[in-house]
Amino acid sequence: MKEIKKTSLITPGYALTFVLITLLFFLWAFPNTLNDVLITQFKKSLELSLSQTGLLPVALKCGYFVTSIPAGLLMQRKGYKFGLLIGLTLFACGFFLFIPASLVQQFWFFLLAIFITTSGAAFLEIGANSFIVGLGDKSTSERRLNLAQSFNPIGGICAAAAGTFFIFSGNEPTKDQIAHWDPALWGVESYKDFLREENMRVIPTYVVLGILVIIVGLLIWKAKFPALDTPKTSEKEEKGSFRALLKFPQWWGGVISQFFYLGAQLGTWSYLILYIQQNSLLTEKQAGIFLTVNMAIFMVGRFFSTWLMKYVKPVKLMGTYALINICLVTVAILGSGWASGKFGIGLHNCIWSVPFTDLQVPVGIYALIMSTFFMSLMYPTNFASGIKGLGQHTKLGASILVMSLIGGAVLSFIMGRIADTEWAGEAIAPAMIIPIISYCVICWYAFKGSKEKYGALVV
Repeated sequence: MKEIKKTSLITPGYALTFVLITLLFFLWAFPNTLNDVLITQFKKSLELSLSQTGLLPVALKCGYFVTSIPAGLLMQRKGYKFGLLIGLTLFACGFFLFIPASLVQQFWFFLLAIFITTSGAAFLEIGANSFIVGLGDKSTSERRLNLAQSFNPIGGICAAAAGTFFIFSGNEPTKDQIAHWDPALWGVESYKDFLREENMRVIPTYVVLGILVIIVGLLIWKAKFPALDTPKTSEKEEKGSFRALLKFPQWWGGVISQFFYLGAQLGTWSYLILYIQQNSLLTEKQAGIFLTVNMAIFMVGRFFSTWLMKYVKPVKLMGTYALINICLVTVAILGSGWASGKFGIGLHNCIWSVPFTDLQVPVGIYALIMSTFFMSLMYPTNFASGIKGLGQHTKLGASILVMSLIGGAVLSFIMGRIADTEWAGEAIAPAMIIPIISYCVICWYAFKGSKEKYGALVV
């Protein structure tokens, strides 16, 4: 393989700015990853059905969907710095709303807090992704964005660990124990008190996050931004044009691909802990540790793929990864207890011991977690490929790309509905057909949709 000609990865003189904006990639991983913990926690503490837990991803991505266009338009007029500060303010407010939500123990209040948090995250993602893409030579935009995005899973690792050790209590009473409540065993007088304590466990984590966001906001406020942050003076250049965007196949193809990618990612991660518990004897805390490992694998995938992009075209690499994931998720479905009971498929009996432990884990769990490695480059590669060459339409195009994150909400909710059907019997495994369909769409974009009408590869 011949190495691509070297160019400057970051505009000289702005390495510190790059580092500062990269902090935001670390931060917005927290609400996204903690949502995966909250699905399991609230299923217990708020006594939710699988369909109801599907509303958590809906609230998460609706914040992006509703806010993306206003965020993009605001940054076109006021610049990146102003938009990022607005986003950080909403971000902190959403975190602090978990205090009253926990006190009143109302599901809708938690959904509101998540919605406001991700409304702020929409500003951060549009601003930071577009800013990083423009902070250097166009030919290195995918590598630059993948490098910055590599710090997003580090935040995910920290979030998964925080959720596992500070939100999960490890107390999982059975239906029989609930019916015959023993205060001496659980340390509280009634089951209602137990649920209240479980809800209160989210407060410390979210308060610490709110304080951290305020500190980062102050650093952004004092920082100097380069000239690319300056808004255009021409009204035509400020607004961009949706009609003009439709003339860029790499953009609208990227929107479609991103919609399905977020469905695959959020659907896999949101139900990962439940999938693990349904197909093994692991407790919620042990399953939470697997979620932490999952995010570590995601991080390794980002850094490895960023290096590999020096030798392989980013979209071709993404397409190859999508093909691998189709195979891995198929193994996760066939290797489940559901497939074993429904069709007599024996793959669920293929069990490997976790290294250095006595834990026995079916192969389907390993396959589902390994799919995270290969999804690692998909978001930044979709984003960078989609907005490349849009010129004055970049911020509007980026806004709509971020809006496509609603795919995570729509497809995750559909997965919850599938799992709640009589045919599935509350098993998550059959709902994993949604990620398989999603990876098929990503293959289409990688190998065909990212090309212009006459076949010239955009990237």
